[in-house]
Amino acid sequence: MRRSSRRILAGMLVGLLAMTMGIGAAAAASFDPGQHRIVVITPSHSNPFYKTEADTAVAQAHKMGYETRSLVHKGDPEVQLKMIQNAIADNASAIILDNAGSDASVAAVKRARDAGIPVFLIDREINANGVANAQIVSNNFQCASSVAQYFAKTTGYKGKWVELLGKPSDTNAHVRSQGFHSVMDQIPTMTMVAQQSADWDQTKGYNVMQSIIQAHSDIAGVLAGNDTMALGAAAALKNAGMTNVPVMGIDGNPDVIDQIENGGNIKATALQQAAKMARMAVKQIDTLLRQGKTGLPEKQSVDCVLITKKNASDVLPGGFGMKKH
Repeated sequence: MRRSSRRILAGMLVGLLAMTMGIGAAAAASFDPGQHRIVVITPSHSNPFYKTEADTAVAQAHKMGYETRSLVHKGDPEVQLKMIQNAIADNASAIILDNAGSDASVAAVKRARDAGIPVFLIDREINANGVANAQIVSNNFQCASSVAQYFAKTTGYKGKWVELLGKPSDTNAHVRSQGFHSVMDQIPTMTMVAQQSADWDQTKGYNVMQSIIQAHSDIAGVLAGNDTMALGAAAALKNAGMTNVPVMGIDGNPDVIDQIENGGNIKATALQQAAKMARMAVKQIDTLLRQGKTGLPEKQSVDCVLITKKNASDVLPGGFGMKKH
C-alpha cells in the first residue's frame, strides 16, 4: 500500500472514530431521567425497615431526576405479580423489589426481564441466578454471627438460650439461624432449650415468648431473627419480671435502638443498612440506563453494623443507617 493511501485510510478511521464518539456523547447528553419511571415494590410500610427502603429509594431517584411509583405487596406473591404486570404495561424503565418469597417471586421477576425491564432486588434474594439484574442483600450470616458473638459474651458464655425464627419460607430466616448457630454451637456451656418461629411478627414474638417462659423460666437470653420479634420477646420478659434477660435481634429498628440506649431488655442488634442498599439500587439503575451495563456482579452483599450501647447514638434517627461523621 502506498504512503498516500495509508494516510487516506488513517484519516478515514480517525473521522469514523470521531463520529462514533460524537454520537455516543450526544446520546449521553440527551438522556433525560425525567422520561423514565422507577417502580419501587416492597412489603408493608407498617414495618419501618421496608418504609425506609421505599422512602430512601424514592428520595434518591427524585434527587437524580427520575419519576417513581412506590407500591406495597404485603408479602403476597399474587399481589406482587399484578404490580409487576402493571409496571410492564406502564412501560416502567426499572423495578426495585423487596420480594414476597424467594421461590414464589422467580416467575414474576422473569416476566419483567422478558419484557425488557431490569429488576434490582434489595434485602432478599430469589432462588434463581441470572434472572434479576442485581440482588443487593445484607450479609445475613455475618449479621447473625456478629450478634451471636456479642450475645455469648454478654451472657458470660454459659446458660440456656432461646431462638426465635423468622418465616420458614424466607431464605433470610434460615441463613440468620445458621449464623447464630455457627457461634453458639461451638460453646458447650450454652444450651438452646427452645427454637420457634414467630414469623417476623412482634405479636407472635410476644406470644411465643410467653409460652417459652412458662416452660423455661431460667433462660440466660434470647436470640431473635429480627428486631420485630425481639421487641415482642422483650415485652414478654418484662411482663414476667425477667428484666435481666438480654434479647438481641437483627435489623436496626428505631424502637430497638431506643431500648439499647435506655436500658431495656434488648442489648444489641445487627443493623441492616436498608438505606444504603436502596441507594445502591437506584444508582446502579441510573448507570444501566445511561451506559447499558453496571459493571457490577449480580450478587452483592452488604455487611451489617453491630449496634450496642457504645454506638447506638450513631444510628440515624429513622434507623437502618449510620450517621456520617
